[in-house]
Amino acid sequence: MRLAIRIGWWGAGFAGSQRQAGERTVEGEVIRASRSAGLFRDPRRAGFSLSGRTDRGVHARAQVGALTTDHPERVGDVLNRALPPDIWLTGVTPVQEYWHPRHDVVSRTYRYFFAEPVLDPVAMDRAAALFEGEHDFSRLARARSKYPVRRVVCSRVLPGDRGPVFEIAAHGFLWHQVRCMATVLEQVGRGEADGALVSRLLSGECRRNPPAAPATGLVLWEVETGFAFAPVEPGERHDGFLAATAEAHRVQAGLASRLREE
Repeated sequence: MRLAIRIGWWGAGFAGSQRQAGERTVEGEVIRASRSAGLFRDPRRAGFSLSGRTDRGVHARAQVGALTTDHPERVGDVLNRALPPDIWLTGVTPVQEYWHPRHDVVSRTYRYFFAEPVLDPVAMDRAAALFEGEHDFSRLARARSKYPVRRVVCSRVLPGDRGPVFEIAAHGFLWHQVRCMATVLEQVGRGEADGALVSRLLSGECRRNPPAAPATGLVLWEVETGFAFAPVEPGERHDGFLAATAEAHRVQAGLASRLREE
């Protein structure tokens, strides 16, 4: 049976999502757990794939993948128990045999969480809206692409508890595109640039691409498939891991603020 799965992960412990020899990756851990749960032995024969790749340090709330297995009843609690604490399964549903998570999804939504609460979210939102529509994003990516045109269906900046949040949705993105956009919006939020910079980047007038913002603020927030998933509850190990991670970051933030005290 062909199944679509929905997973999340905390990206700090991974060298990205795509399998790499000698590196700990999300795909590698999901394949290992699937073998342990008896779902499949050969990921190629099982047609295992995720809807796209993410870089080292990028997190995911709702990535989508697919696999074919003779034991669909094990895709749920059994798979969650086999996964490490920093990856968790949140949904599963049967799909047609030819369904492919990379080509057949409707859109992908990313959110970038800015760490600076002093940024101007209103100015950032006005600049972010200029990304909407079909554009050549060559100047907002790390490497040249043969097909640099992408259609952005939503681009906005939302107020957050600890700083602004940049949300963007499209069918696909160029390498580092969202993180380069985040850098530009951060400059706007600081008053160092305005929407004119976005316009010049989209028109190709700017000769230099902005650097990519740190991966640690980026979350693959949602992958729209056009169908619903049956929810799967992550285990206590996963909840405990996230709680411990949040506490560790809280302690480190407090410590960092005191290191220069006299």
